[in-house]
Amino acid sequence: MEHCFSLHKAPSLSSFLPSLVKIYQGPRVFTPSNSPSDFALSRRRSLRTGFTSTPFNGRKAPSVKASAGASHCDFSSLNAPLEPRSAPGKFLSGVLQNQRQFFHFAAADELKRLSDDRDAAVSRMFVSLDSDEACLHRRIAQLKEQECQAAVEEVMYMLIFYKFSDLRVPLVPKLSRCMYNCRLEIWPSKDWELESIHSIEVLEVVRDHISAVIGLRADSSVTDNWATTEIQQLHLGRLYAASILYGYFLKSASSRHQLERCLTLVHQKRLNHRNSLQFLDLLPCGIKSLVLGRFSDVQSVPLGQGPGRQEKDLEELRCYVMGFDPETLQRCAKPRSKEAAHLIERHSCALFGDEQTGIPETDEVIRTSFSSLKRLVLEAVAFGSFLWDIEEYVDTVYKLKDN
Repeated sequence: MEHCFSLHKAPSLSSFLPSLVKIYQGPRVFTPSNSPSDFALSRRRSLRTGFTSTPFNGRKAPSVKASAGASHCDFSSLNAPLEPRSAPGKFLSGVLQNQRQFFHFAAADELKRLSDDRDAAVSRMFVSLDSDEACLHRRIAQLKEQECQAAVEEVMYMLIFYKFSDLRVPLVPKLSRCMYNCRLEIWPSKDWELESIHSIEVLEVVRDHISAVIGLRADSSVTDNWATTEIQQLHLGRLYAASILYGYFLKSASSRHQLERCLTLVHQKRLNHRNSLQFLDLLPCGIKSLVLGRFSDVQSVPLGQGPGRQEKDLEELRCYVMGFDPETLQRCAKPRSKEAAHLIERHSCALFGDEQTGIPETDEVIRTSFSSLKRLVLEAVAFGSFLWDIEEYVDTVYKLKDN
């Protein structure tokens, strides 16, 4: 069974995405506890002297790189469309490959060093404001800012990559390496692993998104999943980027929803408790103990565990998102930092085309299965969800630029 999913016949993204989504920029020594001495020695080499490969345990830190032939979609152990160019990015790819247990220590160390380097350059600029070297230090601070921004984006990328590797889900490599004779197939699909990161109510909304963008229902048969369709590569790239933003939006909205619901429950519990105490004060002492025992039994039942709670949660989340005013929608859907927005652009361009120019290699119509399209959309939504978490963490160590 074949279907046609060309750019002209495909539904517009504006029909299912939030309005903002539619519109879619001296060396420190790292010594983790119980680590071998050569790990610390390997970090004594300066990272300030250009972005060259950083030696790691006597070896060159390997790049994150797709190495497959044109007819083979390679899912190697360390494979991603975006190849790190900065020293921190290359170093963390080496740590992830060789000493995975130290990855989070190394990432935190790199973020702290980048923050210190940037702050030091800015401090020198302010100190020299009244001197003859003011212009020079201002230019140095600008270059350091650009250098640190590029580096912190790649640290964020490696942290996202680590989350995917924890799921045992490799990122899809450069798409041209997964195509043969204009046919795209991505295998294994890893649908279950990519869906497992979402709560039940969020997963149902994600499935609605998949149904809207590729026309594949959640209850589709195996035959429907492997039916072939056609889509323009440019349109597929836009769909992928929009799905990253949709995943980011859902993570932001669901986190906000959970927080507001918890605050409401706490408020209700306090009111109920206060009213109960006022009522108990009016009772005789003999009856009060009996009522207190009964009251504690009622309170021991967990809130929100009644029958049909999951269905209610799903409807609550849908209604909550639909009730956003334009300002709230913008806050949830738009990446908070310039680094996150630029990383989405870089990753999408590296996957579908030329990272330097941002132009797809071709805009030819490709043939693929609905299963492969679903794999790409699920990966994009997961990428956006992970990005929201990573952005929040990184901002506590390295202050990101407001978008």
